Parts: sequence; structure tokens; C-alpha cells
Amino acid sequence: MPQPQRIAIVGGGWAGMAAAVALQQQGHHVQVWEASRQWGGRARALDIPAPDGGHWTVDNGQHILIGAYQACLQLMRTVGVETAALQRLPLDLRYADGLGLHLPDWAPPWDAAWGIARARGWHWREKLALLRTAQRWQRQQFQCPASASVADLCQGLPARLLQDFVDPLCISALNLPASAASGQIFLRVLQDGLFSGRGGSNLLIPRTDLSTLFPATAAAWLQQHGARLRLGERVQALSPPTDHGAAWQVEGESMDAVVLATPCAEAARLVQGLQGVPTPLSGRTTAWASGAQALPHTAIATVYAHTAQGPGLPAPMVALRSQADTPAQFAFDKGQLGGPAGLLALVVSASQGDKALLQSQVLAQARTQLRLPDLQPLKTVVDKRATFACTPGVQRPTANILPGLWACGDYVQGPYPATLEGAVRSGLQAAAAVGNFLKT
Repeated sequence: MPQPQRIAIVGGGWAGMAAAVALQQQGHHVQVWEASRQWGGRARALDIPAPDGGHWTVDNGQHILIGAYQACLQLMRTVGVETAALQRLPLDLRYADGLGLHLPDWAPPWDAAWGIARARGWHWREKLALLRTAQRWQRQQFQCPASASVADLCQGLPARLLQDFVDPLCISALNLPASAASGQIFLRVLQDGLFSGRGGSNLLIPRTDLSTLFPATAAAWLQQHGARLRLGERVQALSPPTDHGAAWQVEGESMDAVVLATPCAEAARLVQGLQGVPTPLSGRTTAWASGAQALPHTAIATVYAHTAQGPGLPAPMVALRSQADTPAQFAFDKGQLGGPAGLLALVVSASQGDKALLQSQVLAQARTQLRLPDLQPLKTVVDKRATFACTPGVQRPTANILPGLWACGDYVQGPYPATLEGAVRSGLQAAAAVGNFLKT
């Protein structure tokens, strides 16, 4: 049995906590540093003013999972998250007027075939075109050139399908419109979601805040199992081993391995600041930091608003018709998801422009499309670096930086876009790599 080693996890978001849990399960001595006063990183809880003068706990942005995201689900079970924390719904991309796609809760491929056949507002020729395109993707084993966009994959599809099906699905999965999103990554998500077994395409919508959903619960689990947690402490610099057998230094602590689970800009800062890296390896650190800093990002805005009409929406999640002056793509009824009655989250992926103008446009859009004339704003949250831009051929940094030093996060090389599943998988893969490294 190998001796337990000292592992530093820098960052207490979804990727970092996934790595910490996995390494603690391996029997190592884990320490987690988190700069903020709250666990969760870019998927965390925040308070907003309530209409009655109090406050409500929401998230810094609305997130969803799908049934195929098994790494997230397994890890939640490990730390004791109840299944009731997620509301499971068959894939539903319908608008408030009922038009659009809604899959039954059947095994694939019959769920998709029936859902497309029964989609409201689509002509039978459009349905056949979509079925033929899906069959072509399947025959090609969901592979395409790295340079292809989602729009390239969908050439020949009718305009209504691009607007009512492809773009909403692409926005929800990759946070980019079809014209800008990676076809390769889109096909991977589609394959896992629609063909991984019954329930893979289901929407899993959180019924609690994102901090409680996993990171804070994982922190409690880690503490119970002997890990050291250092909340509100920022790691200023790392020092690599100076000779064979020496340890990494993290804020005065000696560590056998380090996992950087911070946003890529912060990871790049720490890697750039490494002193004493041997010349043969210094080029690797320079190239890694430059690549991480150059990674393009896209913004996501969430407009929280309140209506006295109840229930606010016909379903927990409703698609919105999005154009330049009506920018939101989805609306979530938090009252149907365990939250306060009348609280809505209106989401704008790949958001651009002035925050005040964006809020005004989204409210006008929602009042019209959702028929909620009394809708009032509570808070608008704009995360300008919410996700890396998952464009065709985007170059993502590798997980391994130096011997004993790894990075994890949804931006690191992997099969998924910037999703919670991508972050968790990256954390688990980093933990596995650390474990193998320490055995040698």
C-alpha cells in the first residue's frame, strides 16, 4: 500500500472539489485553498434583493445538467447530495406558445424520433430533413473536421429548424450560436445526450443553489474525512522542488503534488511566477501560461426578475425567441424549482453590450413573449469570462504542466465544452494522474 502523500488543490470550484474528493478517497492528505469566502468558483450562490425587502439566494448564473453527465451525478452521490436536488425533465426546447421540440421519456432513438415527429410548428418536410441529418451524423459516428462549425454540420437544414432547434440546443450546450460553435464538441455532447441510454437527454435543473448542489457539500464531506480546507486564502505563488526528492512549496507548506483548479488566467499567473524551473522545462511553463492566457472567452448574463402572476411560466424551463434586440434564449421559473414564487431567471449566452441596455431588452422581451406585463427586475449578473469560447479548432491547455503540477477546469483539454460535467471530469482526471505520478 503506497504511503499517503501531501496534495495541494488551489481552487475550490467544481473541478477543484472533484479532484480533492477523488484524492481523499485515494488516501492522500489533501489541502484545498480557495481565495473567495465561498465554495463554488464560477458556479456558486449569491444573494439578491427580494421584493419584500429581504433577500433570496440564487446563483451567479443559471446552470443545467443533462442525464448523460454521469461524473457529476456519481460525485454528488459520493458526498451525499440527494437526488431531489435536481429536477429531471425530458428534453424540452418549447417556447411559451407550446411550439418546438419535446422528447418523451423513452429509450433512444425512439424518444428523438417520436419527439421530432410530434414537434409542433414544424412542417413534415422539416421533420424529415432533421431526421435525415441526425442519421447522417450517426453514420459518420459523430465525427467531423476540427475546423467545422455547428452551422457547417447543419447546411441544408430549413431555416426554421436552425432557429427553433439547432441554435437553442447549441446555446444550451456550448454557450455559443451555431455559426461560432465547434461542430466536433457539439457532436460529442449530442452523441452522449441522445444515444447514451434512456434518460441521457433529460434536463437536470438544480432545485437548490449551486454551492449547496456540490462544492459546499463536498467541503463538508472533505472536512469529515480529514482534509484541510482554507477558505478565503489566496495562493500568492508556488515554488517548485529545487532538487530530486524536494517538495513543492505552497504558502509555506511542503507538498508532493499541486493541482491548479483556478480560472485559467489565475493558473497562468501562478505558472508564470514559478522561479527556479530547470531550463529544459522552463519553455513548457512559458508556453502553457501563454496558451492559457490566449484562450478566448465569452460572457453570460442572467437577469433575475419577479412577477406577481403565478405560476410565472408554463414549465420550469422555457425557450425564448432570440434576436439582436431580444437577446435572452431561455427563461427558468425558480418557483417551480424549489425557489420563491414568481422569481424568474432569464439567460443570455454569448452576451454583449451594455449591462443596463441588456437588462432593458431582456425585460421587454420576457414581458412580451411570456405575457408577463408586471415583470420587474431584481438583479442582473454579467460574468464576462463565464466560459471559454468553444469555437472550431480552439486550442485548450493540457492538464500536465510540470512533473508534480497539473491544471484542471472546464477549459483544460477534454471532450466537453465549458460545463459542470467538463469541470468535474477534468478534476477527476487530474486526480487520477496525480495518483499515478505518486506511485512512480
